Amino acid sequence: MDSNPALCAAIANHITTTPQQRITFAQFMHMVLYHPEHGYYSSDAVKIGFQGGDFFTSPNLCADFGELLAEQFLQMWEILRKPVPFSLVEMGAGQGLLALHILKYHQLRYPDFFTALEYIIVEKSPTLRQEQQQRLQDFPVRWCNLEDIPPNAIAGCFFSNELVDAFPVHQFILETGELREIYVTIQSPSLESFSPPLVGEGLGERSNFAFLEVTGEPSTPQLAEYFDFLGINFAESAYPDGYRSEINLAALDWLSIVADRLQRGYMLTIDYGYPASRYYNPRRSQGTLQCYYHHRFHDNPYINIGRQDITAHIDFTALSRWGEKCNLKNVGFIQQGLFLMALGLGERIAALPEQQQSLSQLLKRRDALHQLIDPTGLGGFGVLVQSKGLEKTEVSQPLKGLTLPE
Repeated sequence: MDSNPALCAAIANHITTTPQQRITFAQFMHMVLYHPEHGYYSSDAVKIGFQGGDFFTSPNLCADFGELLAEQFLQMWEILRKPVPFSLVEMGAGQGLLALHILKYHQLRYPDFFTALEYIIVEKSPTLRQEQQQRLQDFPVRWCNLEDIPPNAIAGCFFSNELVDAFPVHQFILETGELREIYVTIQSPSLESFSPPLVGEGLGERSNFAFLEVTGEPSTPQLAEYFDFLGINFAESAYPDGYRSEINLAALDWLSIVADRLQRGYMLTIDYGYPASRYYNPRRSQGTLQCYYHHRFHDNPYINIGRQDITAHIDFTALSRWGEKCNLKNVGFIQQGLFLMALGLGERIAALPEQQQSLSQLLKRRDALHQLIDPTGLGGFGVLVQSKGLEKTEVSQPLKGLTLPE
């Protein structure tokens, strides 16, 4: 296996210094992905795209995804009566491709909007931020942390594409009908022999341990409160013993911060996920956790540590209901494929024969456009739109991406 020994040692050291010598899966996942030196997203291990990557996203296919989003952002600006500046805050911008496609399109097609635009990127990964800055050096883009944005400072739209699925999740399991949390510890023989590195000794020189799951009482009452909030009752006989899944408390914290920073405008979240009734269906008994390594996926987060992405589907019901508690109004929820078709992707597909390109180029482009709307893939992603601070006349104007043809 291709684990980062320095990261494994750092996690093991953290486990051995906790009182019960175990950490929640959410803490484990946070260290694996976001450890400041060795985490997947903090180091040069993160690779996105078709060549040598672990996974790809919609912007890797073609510019059309960003250009169609740009059309939606233009309408949002018009609905809000063209404020200056109109802030677009992209959270988790990957390689910067989506930002590039949006900004290029606005600059070319809608110069008035481009002039009014303030583009802000919130990015945790120093590696990806550096790549974004290189790619977007010709555009007026500002980088900052979400916490650095003052309350009620943004008039415009916060948006993300495949961000929330990478937030650390708590894992739980039902044992004799009781909610139990899954913790990570070190296999017993290794725990006895493990000692923190000596001064001057490299972390990577110690690797005599393996990670093991154990169960225990929930680390926080928020886990049970989450299901009360959703109206999910695990006492029902339909749920089998051993049923396990995830809870994304970090997504709710993130949503609270974003809602606090948004004064007036929209929030748009694109990701793979389900409503709560499907997410916590008794038949989905092993959750949704997935690991991505060299375009292959599996469900073992304890291999390739620091070298692979770890994700879980998101619960759109939780985001929608929690948003309401944070003064975000639900505007609409739709599949990505339908959202893009409503914004004009169908017309782009229909216009393909008129383009002066070689047959191979046309076939490649057609395949890319079809992948964006494939209901079994990217087209099946969810698009959640929420708003805050809109006046009645603004609320009454339907968003183009949510308006399906009769």
